[in-house]
Amino acid sequence: MDLDVFVTAHRTEWDRLEHLLRRGRRLTGAEADELVVLYQRTATHLSLVQSSSPDPLLTGRLTQLVARARSTVTGTRKASWRDAARFLTAGFPAAVYRSRHWWIPTAVLSTLVAALLGWWIGTHPDVQAAIAAPEDLRAMTRPGGEYETYYSSHPAASFAAQVWTNNAQAAALCLILGAFLGIPVLWILFLNMLNLGVGIGLMSSAGRLDVFLGLVLPHGLLELTAVFVAAGTGLRLGWTVIDPGPLSRRTALAQRGRAALGMAIGLALVLFVSGLIEGFVTPSGLPTWARIAIGIAAELLFLAYVYILGGRAARAGDTGDLAAVERSAELPTAA
Repeated sequence: MDLDVFVTAHRTEWDRLEHLLRRGRRLTGAEADELVVLYQRTATHLSLVQSSSPDPLLTGRLTQLVARARSTVTGTRKASWRDAARFLTAGFPAAVYRSRHWWIPTAVLSTLVAALLGWWIGTHPDVQAAIAAPEDLRAMTRPGGEYETYYSSHPAASFAAQVWTNNAQAAALCLILGAFLGIPVLWILFLNMLNLGVGIGLMSSAGRLDVFLGLVLPHGLLELTAVFVAAGTGLRLGWTVIDPGPLSRRTALAQRGRAALGMAIGLALVLFVSGLIEGFVTPSGLPTWARIAIGIAAELLFLAYVYILGGRAARAGDTGDLAAVERSAELPTAA
């Protein structure tokens, strides 16, 4: 594209749009219609310049014009309770549902890794000796030891808040760092599975695996599901860097990145529920079967939420991204 010819052909339209956007100017009906048409044309011009001849000065001017015109056309919009309700009933579960082909395999493989690590640690005394001294291992795994008292060592409310904060940070890191080809996500996921595997291995070697699972399962089912969703979504974001599909890499990353940031908020709410269970249910005096039943119920409710509400919203076209009116105009990209 000849940039000079392009600018000469469309400069009059840009100048006219800038004239219509002057502050304090009250538009007539015809001028308002003209502004909308010029806004759409200028958005198309901006896309063409960015893809063909990325001149910094021209791109800057057109970007400013499009942003001002978009603000004038769409008006200032404030978030409302309706937006929050839409996010919780459609946007978030749809995003989780759409990424299920990533987080379900992540969950299966990660659980397998944790089980294998637990078996390896539990059947190899030399590995256990490398973790801690024998007397320290006994202190951790004996009845009333550290693994059991961990969940009741602090007041329930403060413990739940601490757990929620730590898990929400881990989930957010998985989502944010996914853009780095997913490599940091794999490391965070491995550390989580290693921690779980150590507990499985040490408690099984002490003949108390049932006690350990009774303490972990009530909150761990929902907690680990949230971590797996975050990790799977982060890995999907990393793969987008490699293969953006039919969209440009920048557009694909923007779409999935916005959805991932929204998921961070939704997963924080899920982990808040998990933290409440860990703080108040896990250390409670309820029978083990009752505590596990609460954990299973919370997990099934979340999966139903994702597959029923999320599946319905996804089939209706919701991706968890911003509404179309809130996104920048985009042109199709030829392969």
